[in-house]
Amino acid sequence: MSHKKFLFSAAILAFPLAPALAQQNESPPQDIRGLSDDFHNDDMIIVTAPYVDQLDLLAGTSALAGDELTEDLRGQIGDSLTSLPGVSSTSFAPGASRPVLRGFQGPRVRVLTDGIGSLDASNTSVDHAVTIDPLTAQRVEILHGPAVLLFGGDAIGGAVNVIDKRIPRDIPDDAVHLDAIGGFGSAADDWSAAGSIDIPLSSKLVIHADGSFRDTSDVRVPGFVLAPDLRADLLADAEEETEEGHLDEAEELTEAANQSGYIPNTASSTTTAGAGIAFIDDGGNLGFSVSYYDSNYGVPSRPGAGHHHGEEEGEEEEEGEEEEGPVTIGLEQIRADLRGGVNIGGFFKALNFRAGYSDYTHTEFEGDEIGTVFTVSGIEARAELVQSENDLAGGSWRGVIGTQVLVRDFNAIGAEAFVPKNSLESWALFTLQEADFGDIELEGALRFDQTNISANSINFDRSFNTVSGALGQAYAPDNAAFKIGANLSRSERAPSAEELLSNGPHIATQAFEIGNPNFTTEKSWGGELYARWDSDAVQLSATVYANFFNDYIFETETGAEQDELPVFQYFQRDATYYGFEASASVVVAKLGGFDLIADGVADYVRAKIDNDGGPVPRIPPLRLLGGIKAHSDNLDLRAELEWSGSQNKVTAFETPTDSFTMVNATAAWRPFGKEGGVTLLASANNIFDVNARRHASFTKDYVPLSGRDFRVSAKFSF
Repeated sequence: MSHKKFLFSAAILAFPLAPALAQQNESPPQDIRGLSDDFHNDDMIIVTAPYVDQLDLLAGTSALAGDELTEDLRGQIGDSLTSLPGVSSTSFAPGASRPVLRGFQGPRVRVLTDGIGSLDASNTSVDHAVTIDPLTAQRVEILHGPAVLLFGGDAIGGAVNVIDKRIPRDIPDDAVHLDAIGGFGSAADDWSAAGSIDIPLSSKLVIHADGSFRDTSDVRVPGFVLAPDLRADLLADAEEETEEGHLDEAEELTEAANQSGYIPNTASSTTTAGAGIAFIDDGGNLGFSVSYYDSNYGVPSRPGAGHHHGEEEGEEEEEGEEEEGPVTIGLEQIRADLRGGVNIGGFFKALNFRAGYSDYTHTEFEGDEIGTVFTVSGIEARAELVQSENDLAGGSWRGVIGTQVLVRDFNAIGAEAFVPKNSLESWALFTLQEADFGDIELEGALRFDQTNISANSINFDRSFNTVSGALGQAYAPDNAAFKIGANLSRSERAPSAEELLSNGPHIATQAFEIGNPNFTTEKSWGGELYARWDSDAVQLSATVYANFFNDYIFETETGAEQDELPVFQYFQRDATYYGFEASASVVVAKLGGFDLIADGVADYVRAKIDNDGGPVPRIPPLRLLGGIKAHSDNLDLRAELEWSGSQNKVTAFETPTDSFTMVNATAAWRPFGKEGGVTLLASANNIFDVNARRHASFTKDYVPLSGRDFRVSAKFSF
């Protein structure tokens, strides 16, 4: 990062520090004392991300915490959230998986740590891991609606916000507070453990430390690894090689086609560590943390596809040259985070600020040889002025006004550096305003972003100004269980560096990718209608939505070939997305101290390029998930059925995906009761060992989901 950029970012970080030390007599900003210190508390859904007390109009907001989060813990955040409505996963490999929200992925979904981006390289390629360990998460929130504009105009699909405790939010009552979790999963010999400690040094000062470890072997799967169509292609190629007398090549292809039982090169190992300190009193709070993330994982290669590096035309492989080894990735991130706030009083009741700095290195190995090295250094910072609640024409009014800045330097060095070294600088102004008139609630958001992307090596330097806005209205009678509402949004997104500047072999996607430096911004109009019912015995939520894009950026095959890879090029066309998501939880009976609860999730999305451009690739199909749960203070028993439909609406370069049905069961035992601080969990996933593939995955034809998986875990909080 250049000295000039660092000073610019540091100035923004330093601005709020002086008033943060002031002593006031109002409650702390961000409601930091209202959050439980329990690492796995799941009593109450509190939307913490938007930095205001409560956002009732967040349509479709959902969250995972407590036992539910523990049951769904996987190595990557994408695979840990798929039980939530509207959420799928890229599932590139067990070591790399980003969330897919309402069919959107990549730059159209923001993945955040306590409101700040992950500051890694996960948005540049699907084989790059997200540097957030779910083992250290306190809760995970999925955000939709106008409030998403607090975090970016590009988050059209929504935002995933992971809340951890590295910067403490309150002072523990005990002299020492400990949290720990450990577990084992049979499908990949998945051993994991995490722990944290919080120690109050005084009535206003607390320190925190945490660490986690996960180690897995190659993932076991039922039957053949390859999808039927890909397997048939390889067997046909093997037969052709046999007829031509190339017996070694035929044997290699046949062996790849018949691979079964486990997915080669999918083992992983991840270690994290973090420490933080926070000052908290009635006038404000100020905290700082440092953390380290280290992960090594395999990248499965598509059988029958060579791992080429663009040899010059006519260059022949030397006789006896050794084959390239399996591709593995080793990545490290050192990160520093700052969070604070000060009560002001008057029209603005609080000033909150948040910042993160990351130094990230990602090395792709081919066997023992270094292939390509990616580096990212960046600072993201934001500050919000939270307005006091004021009277307004028979109602009340409140809101937040803020600014955000991101400075990021990206570099790739090696044979597969498909994007040149580039820098991104962006800053934004945003506001979210709410008004409550009894039965009627209104919400509005507005955001302006200026984004500059430059690549000196190719004399590229462009700036984009984007404006996004959203309006929401809800009807929510006082003391009533139901709410209905509508949101309308206009979003604008600057093209990413990859969409503008790609020009080279991208082995993760098995394509030679070409961007377009002349792209304009991507614009969309979106709308959603939602209804919710929330009572002691019944919780229902349903949302229908649509997005209409102008200059939608997408990638498609051209029919050409370069470096023995098919050429994929980015284009801009109009596009349409529409779909629905729904969830329900109903107490159907009370039997012998247990509540018998039936619940379910359903979601569907359809996306197409307009004017007969065909379907958008990698769109999840219709999914239905239903379960029955017996719940008491000491014991939970649950069985569920998940059905994912087939996806036959595919582009020319995609293959269809078959439907699948999985049966899962879980049990959670709290031997000392709900407040006892000890929970023992056991689960059986994919009990009938079915072959299942996610259509949203680039690698679904040769990386199926794991087979039968028995998992046990224990968590402690005291």
